[in-house]
Amino acid sequence: MPLFRRLPKRGFNNTKFATGCEIVNICQLERFEDGATISVEQLSDAGLIDSIKSKVKILGKGDLTRKLQVTAHKFSKSAEEKITASGGTAKVI
Repeated sequence: MPLFRRLPKRGFNNTKFATGCEIVNICQLERFEDGATISVEQLSDAGLIDSIKSKVKILGKGDLTRKLQVTAHKFSKSAEEKITASGGTAKVI
């Protein structure tokens, strides 16, 4: 057995400290009514994210035709532009 396989592995592991975001695309927000206020609770109730405690990032895949007030932890630039272009607002928590 080679020496590097016999010795224990030590070092830094980032899994305990890593923070991830759940991803929601703009095209998935079309299921909400026009003029609706969307937050993490509404996304969880709709089944788009797993938990209310999750951090949410909105990505710009797809088109948005409705005027929505979206509240999330992060937005991509294209998602924020598409939300404001349709007449809605994008607010960062």
